[in-house]
Amino acid sequence: MELTAISFFDLVRADLKAVEAELRAAIPEHPQALNAAVNRLVSSGGKRLRPTLALLAARLLDCDRQKMVWVAAAIETLHTATLVHDDLVDGSLLRRGLPTLNVAWSPSATVLTGDYLFARAAQFAAKTDSVPLTHEFARTLETIISGELNQLFASQSPASRDAYFERIYAKTAALFALAAQAAALLTSADEAICEALRTFGREMGMAFQIMDDILDFAGDESKLGKPVGSDLRQGLITLPALCYLETQPGDRDLAAVLKGARNSQTVARAVQAVICSGAIDAARQEAQAYVARAHAALALLPDNAYRHGLAEMADYVVRRNV
Repeated sequence: MELTAISFFDLVRADLKAVEAELRAAIPEHPQALNAAVNRLVSSGGKRLRPTLALLAARLLDCDRQKMVWVAAAIETLHTATLVHDDLVDGSLLRRGLPTLNVAWSPSATVLTGDYLFARAAQFAAKTDSVPLTHEFARTLETIISGELNQLFASQSPASRDAYFERIYAKTAALFALAAQAAALLTSADEAICEALRTFGREMGMAFQIMDDILDFAGDESKLGKPVGSDLRQGLITLPALCYLETQPGDRDLAAVLKGARNSQTVARAVQAVICSGAIDAARQEAQAYVARAHAALALLPDNAYRHGLAEMADYVVRRNV
C-alpha cells in the first residue's frame, strides 16, 4: 500500500509540506557539500511516519502549528541522523535502493554529517522554547544512542525476547513515543492524555520495528533495497529468528550464524528455514498485539478525525509491505 493513498497522511498534508521546507532549508554559512548531502538524505524516499504521527497528535490537541512543524522536523532529522550512523556502522552501501552517504564520503565525513544532523535536530526542538519538550528530546536521544550500542554488541549476548524488546524500544519505539506525546508536552495537557499518547506511540513503534524485522525475511528485495535476511547475515537476531529458535532450538545453521559463521550457503539455509517455518506468522501476531494496545490507549483521547487518523496509522504499520 502506498502511503500517499492513505487518508491519515492526507489529514496533515499541508503541515508536512511546511516540515519538508524546514528539512530542505540550506544554511548559507555551512559548506555547500554538507547542505547538498543533507538535502539528498532528507529526499531519499522516507515515509515520514514519525513527523506525520507528531502532526496528527498536534492537530488532535490543537497545538501551535509552527511549534509542531519544528518538532516534526526535529524528529525526522533525528531519525535521519541515526540512519547515517547505522549505515556507516553496518557498512551498508544501499538504503531504500539508493547509495548511502558512506559510499562516496570518508568515514570521518560521514560521522560528522550524522553529528551535524543530531545538532540540527536539537536546534529544531529548541526553537519551541519548551523546557519539557527539550528535556524529553534529550532523554530520547540518549535512549536511542544507548540502543544502538546495545545492537552493536547484541551478537555477544545470549538471544532472548527480553533483550530483543528492550533493544527495539530504544532503537525505534522511543522516537515514536516522543513524536506522539510532543504536542501534549507543548500544550501542558493533562498527564493522562500525555501518557495515553506516549503509550500509543510506544506500542505502535514496537509494532513498526517488529514488522521491519519481519520484512527483512519476507519482504521484496526490490522494495527493501537490501538482501532478504540482512540482519541475520550480520549476526543480529530479531523476532522471527527468535520465534524459529523456540520451535527449532537445535537448528545447526542458525546456531552457526549466531556464532559468527558467514558462509553464504549456511546463512542462506538459515534464512530460508526461518521463512518456511511458522515464525513469520508468530512474529506478526506479536506486532498485532502491540497495535491492539496502541488502539486501547486512544480511548482517552478526543474523538475526532485526527484520533481516527492515528488509529488508521497504527493499522497501516502491520499492513505495510515495505
